[in-house]
Amino acid sequence: MSSLSYRTALKIARHELRASRGKFFFVVLSIAIGVGALTGVRGFSSSFRSALLDRARSIMAADLSARMFQQPTPAEQKGLDAIEAESIEITPVTELLSMASAAKTLDPLLVSLKAVDPQKYPFYGDVQLQPAGKLKDVLTADSVVVADDLLVRLRLNIGDSLKIGNRIFRIAAVVVNEPDRLSGNFAAGPRVFISREGLDASGLLAPGSHAGQRYLFRVPKPVNGAPISDSAVAQLKDRLEKLLPEAQVIDYRETNPALTQGLDRATSLLSLMSLVALVLGAVGVAMAMRAHLEQRLDTIAIMKAVGASSGEIMRIYLIQTLLLGVLGAVLGIAVGTGVQVAFPYVLGKMLDVQTSVHLQVRTILTGFAAGILTTLLFTLPPLLDIRSVRPVLIFRRAVEESADPFVTAFFRKVIKNAAQILAIVLILAGLAVIATTLSDSAIVGQVFSLGLVAVLLVLLGACALLLAGLRWFLARTRLSLPSAIRHGLANLYRPGNPSAALLAAVGMGVMQIMAVFLVQQAVVRELHISSAPNLPNVFLIDITPGEVDGVKMMLKRQSAVTAEPELLPVVSSRIIALDGVPANQAKLKNFPRRMLQSISLTSFPAAPAGTTVTSGRWWKADETAPVVAIGQRQAERLGVKVGSKVTFAAQDSQITATVVALIKNDGQHTYARAEFVMPPAVLKGLPVVWYGGVHVDPNRVGEVQRALYKSYPTITVINVAQALETVRSIVIQITYVIQFLAAFSVFAGIVILASAIAGTRYRRIREVVVLKALGATRMRIGTVFSVEFAVLGLVAGVVGVGFANLIARTLLDRMTVPYQFHWSWTVAALLATSAITVFTGWAASFRVLGQKPLEVLREE
Repeated sequence: MSSLSYRTALKIARHELRASRGKFFFVVLSIAIGVGALTGVRGFSSSFRSALLDRARSIMAADLSARMFQQPTPAEQKGLDAIEAESIEITPVTELLSMASAAKTLDPLLVSLKAVDPQKYPFYGDVQLQPAGKLKDVLTADSVVVADDLLVRLRLNIGDSLKIGNRIFRIAAVVVNEPDRLSGNFAAGPRVFISREGLDASGLLAPGSHAGQRYLFRVPKPVNGAPISDSAVAQLKDRLEKLLPEAQVIDYRETNPALTQGLDRATSLLSLMSLVALVLGAVGVAMAMRAHLEQRLDTIAIMKAVGASSGEIMRIYLIQTLLLGVLGAVLGIAVGTGVQVAFPYVLGKMLDVQTSVHLQVRTILTGFAAGILTTLLFTLPPLLDIRSVRPVLIFRRAVEESADPFVTAFFRKVIKNAAQILAIVLILAGLAVIATTLSDSAIVGQVFSLGLVAVLLVLLGACALLLAGLRWFLARTRLSLPSAIRHGLANLYRPGNPSAALLAAVGMGVMQIMAVFLVQQAVVRELHISSAPNLPNVFLIDITPGEVDGVKMMLKRQSAVTAEPELLPVVSSRIIALDGVPANQAKLKNFPRRMLQSISLTSFPAAPAGTTVTSGRWWKADETAPVVAIGQRQAERLGVKVGSKVTFAAQDSQITATVVALIKNDGQHTYARAEFVMPPAVLKGLPVVWYGGVHVDPNRVGEVQRALYKSYPTITVINVAQALETVRSIVIQITYVIQFLAAFSVFAGIVILASAIAGTRYRRIREVVVLKALGATRMRIGTVFSVEFAVLGLVAGVVGVGFANLIARTLLDRMTVPYQFHWSWTVAALLATSAITVFTGWAASFRVLGQKPLEVLREE
């Protein structure tokens, strides 16, 4: 036989593809579903994440915010000017307290002024006004926009005059919601928006004034229209922290802890789904291609008998593999593109989740490359095994102990065969590269590929032990079992049966699918907690100890209040030393020294709701020693850790407390204000002011404000109901999308596993023929197969679900999400795996059961 050219090899490969469409259907299906899930999940999650980040930016009204309590120095201003010259937009927001008065009211009212440039502010989001309008059209040098409670307290209406400083302004509108309400000051007094020109004209800004300054920054979008990258924001943040050492610099992801955690967890989970889709597709390809090559052993033996070399035969099947990979990848991209287009429409109709469609070329190319690469990688071992196929072995394989040269003595061949070792190394390297690309992390790629190998080896070992145990069990119970059950169980380790490989493949697939399900259930459960409809959305400031009981009773009588109020005792203090170093000499990290003079201490016997201890431990309920728990972010900026000493001054007392715990708040409770917590006994006897939080129907906040003002006019009401509803709606959307994409990924995984199981139907042809020739009925053969498939699915389910729980627990620990074991889901997963295995095996073998032995033997 002359040397086989690539053109001739292509013709042979194409001819064989046309002659065996049914066999290749499962290969193409596995590739297509895997690539479709990969591109669909990754593409839509990227678009959805971009939309979510835009909404997160609207909660801050910018990409970054830098809070200062003094005007920038000349050097700092020069640095800000340099940043602005790089097309980064900057606008200042000045916040201060002032007195306001009106002709209808003799007594002046303390108000919280917010001076902005209406032509720039806000960079993201909109200020909602009543009557409806744009802030830039309403707010001028002679007008102001006020909160509704100012009209209540001063008995004014829109259009009336309000005196602020030495200037009289016209009330142009009422502010219903402002995008950066959660990132601004919760100062006493109703909110009043004023233009920067109006603030300058009022004469309130003077040297030494206690005005707070926030600079908002917007990073320009890339020229190609792509979303602003996180790295661009991170680089600007690092630059600002160095330029403004006295400023608190935060980005849009730090505005609300619930939103930040939701985004981080969603991103991690969606990346996991992409990786799972990749692996499941590879499992399906490996199983289907292995079954196909086993069916071509006769052809391979004949070609070798007439003089073809192993390299020439491998060339044919390599080209065939490439053709299948390209076809499956193209179909998968079509499926994935359809998913990207359909998901926004379906979610928009069902869940009111508005996401624009962005067909990303990078995602499509990644899916295409991943489909072809995984196909080639996972067919390398069986392709290389073509070299060991001998014609004499093939022609008498029916009487050999094992007719499967692709699974026999796997480990022995790997040890002796350098090419197989190289193939395994290439598979690991390829998986690591793809995982790194999908997760944008080299560490994730390495951990994923090595972890996959470790799990696969354990699965193979566990399956081998289970099969050995099954053989031992049958040897001792053979006569006491019904013949159909005995035959079905014995089929699992009959010569030529790929039970070990199939158990490993199905077990790994079940593990991946169940891990995604368990992780998304836990993440969604946590997100539902942070988006609960009864969390505080109206906050009360400056409640005296004598008013606490009365406020509680009054709030209980309000029908608009839907939950018990949360009350927080606060002691005003200041920090005078850190680990023995005077506060004015301490090295702080973006923590204004002025803030050391206004520290709020509070006390709780146990960690309050929404508070998690990240380091150290909480004290006992009867603790009397001077200890303190500090917010993790504050501790980093102060440079303290567990074991550090912090000296506080409150009234005439000094308290040197040992840091025993670092804590993290979810930002959803009133207790989130508790950045410095001590045992009640330590603060006993010090003057206390109470703060409160309560959940009010967002449409009826005005009723509660009026009732509180009537009974307790000195209590300031901070209404953030609309702002928190925005955050809550975003978190709810995250949960819906996670569930939707997880369901799609699980469905795709089930289809791939089903195709992998169905791809083994050609192995059963010879056995069916023999059994029917010996007189077995279709019912008898069906019973034998059902027992075999049920046990196969049950064993694979036990191994897969067990590993899935271990993986889910590890991943959830890294996400700081509590793990819970659920017996109901575990049992359901085991039964579902067994049922799917039986159904798929039956569906794939049904046509074979209906054929006559002679017809099948002629095809063979």
